[in-house]
Amino acid sequence: MASSNIPTIPEAKMSVVADGQTEGQHLDLNGNVFELPNFTMKQIYDAIPAHCFKPSILRSMAYVVRDYFYCAALMYLAVTYIPLLPNPYLRFAAWVAYTTVQGFVFTGIWILAHECGHGAFSKNKMLNYTMGLIMHSFLLVPFHSWRLSHSQHHKSTGNIEKDTAFVPSSRESWIARNFGPSAKANMLEFAELAEDSPISTLYTALLGQLFGWPAYLLWNLTGQEYGGAKGMKISHFYFGEDSVFFKKAELPLILLSDVAIVVMITALAIAGQVFGSWNVIVLWGVPWLWVNNWIVAITFLQHTDGSMPHYNNKTWTFARGATATIDRDLGFIDTHLFHDIIGTHVCHHLVSTIPFYHAGEASEHIKKVMGTHYRADVKTGFWRAFWNAQRTCKFVEETAGAEGSGVFMYRNLYNKPGQTPVQNLVGTDKNGRNVESQTGGRGAAPVKSSAPSAMATAMSSSRNLEARRRLSQSAQLNLPLLAEG
Repeated sequence: MASSNIPTIPEAKMSVVADGQTEGQHLDLNGNVFELPNFTMKQIYDAIPAHCFKPSILRSMAYVVRDYFYCAALMYLAVTYIPLLPNPYLRFAAWVAYTTVQGFVFTGIWILAHECGHGAFSKNKMLNYTMGLIMHSFLLVPFHSWRLSHSQHHKSTGNIEKDTAFVPSSRESWIARNFGPSAKANMLEFAELAEDSPISTLYTALLGQLFGWPAYLLWNLTGQEYGGAKGMKISHFYFGEDSVFFKKAELPLILLSDVAIVVMITALAIAGQVFGSWNVIVLWGVPWLWVNNWIVAITFLQHTDGSMPHYNNKTWTFARGATATIDRDLGFIDTHLFHDIIGTHVCHHLVSTIPFYHAGEASEHIKKVMGTHYRADVKTGFWRAFWNAQRTCKFVEETAGAEGSGVFMYRNLYNKPGQTPVQNLVGTDKNGRNVESQTGGRGAAPVKSSAPSAMATAMSSSRNLEARRRLSQSAQLNLPLLAEG
């Protein structure tokens, strides 16, 4: 756990500039001033009642029994009554309803295993490891592999140099990945080219929702680059000594996790032989795809928002990083089936050993300490927020006037009205000469140059060609390519 005292970070010298903005201020994507958190972890711990830190084995196990009862009851009702429906359309609708609700239940089981990984399920480590291994293996998740890498995520949340999940890109790396390495990261014409069409955004989102979670486990999608390491070294299933994730002493646990996955796959294969492959696909496989969807969507939205900061290693502290997350609302689904993981995630990052059934109470107390640094968006619908973040939060950079501060905010190249423009874009005048863009003040979109340059036109054609290539190969489920593009 981080030190209870947050070191003071020297702020950039303040001087008033146009439109009331102060040089050295940090502006989020929506033009709001962001201030560094100033509370300490000691204040957070002192504010939380002592009983909130105490998990109950009986209560935790009761939730496991409840969720598996839901799972078994849904399967029984589905196989018993859905085939009796006289209309094929009604049967199809009933199967859709089953797989959707069972996906909620499966996700709840995943979250209970997540509690085990944090030690919030009980104070008994062996019980945590046993229950976590059973529940995560049921969903083809290598428990110890995930537990260890997820622990690093919690230790480094919001640190763009050390975090392990949904690490944001710099503008340069985002443009190189999407437009090619020869693209110019400061060209104003990109504002005309960089916005994905809604169909492209939807296609990318759907692929990510269905396959992003296994792609993270297999190929470290959205994780750190680890010096360009590739292949098995960046897989959560790899137990070699050159793994980028695990220490030598941890490798037997990785092997144990892999063996448990093999056992589950074997059980599914046997079930397919006994009950029919199609039954296994519908009863277990489709709900498992729903788990992939929910885990990616939940995690993405917990760590991606126009108000969200990221830090470099110089400026990052544990308290600042743990605060770089946001609570959202999914109503009854979250509070009853997802064990409140969406609505209490800020508390979870500050003190991850608090069991979920105490996290709501603990959140009310930490809000008083955090003040304006506590983030929540309970007004925007979950999927509306997801769509907005997919469309606007493309990369991070420092705010103009606060360079070197180590505080990075989300940006995009095609600023909508009211959004903070990116830094140092250049366009061309009518004579083809490079000119600095004029942002028109805080929150305004960059002024467009008079005509697209030959460079912009070439990049546009190159981008379209590259997009078609990725679309064709991604349609063949070439997931390593998705990880690259």
